[in-house]
Amino acid sequence: MSFQIGEKAPDFNLLDQDGTLVQLSSFHGRRVVIYFYPKDSTPGCTKEACNFKDCWSILQKHGIEVLGISKDSATSHQKFIKKYDLPFTLLTDPEPCLVAASYQSYGLKKFMGKEYMGMKRHTFVIDKEGRFELIYFKVKAASMADQIITDLTLE
Repeated sequence: MSFQIGEKAPDFNLLDQDGTLVQLSSFHGRRVVIYFYPKDSTPGCTKEACNFKDCWSILQKHGIEVLGISKDSATSHQKFIKKYDLPFTLLTDPEPCLVAASYQSYGLKKFMGKEYMGMKRHTFVIDKEGRFELIYFKVKAASMADQIITDLTLE
């Protein structure tokens, strides 16, 4: 199964870094970037989060919300946000990562010959109607936000 551009994105409810419930459908009428990442404060995830931070003014100028999702706790998210001065919301999708699984972003991974279940680095742009506008299953962490800006022809 794979998603198609124009297909309705699965709705979800997850808690953010402050324990507030966030529902995707509450963003109707606005574009939303949802990016799944493995773990707070790891090198690749930090590069990706900081790239979104560096592009924040352009994204905000165009009314684009950013939601980062990992299985980390709210406390971990708070530390990550504070350490890197991240201006966007981080959501907690605890094991068994049902929201990530519904976005094909949680599953079997391989590293150094070992297999394990984990979060996959995928990014989705959801349009104002709640449909997939862009889908990235191959993500370059250090330039994901730049790629979205280029693909949406924003400046």
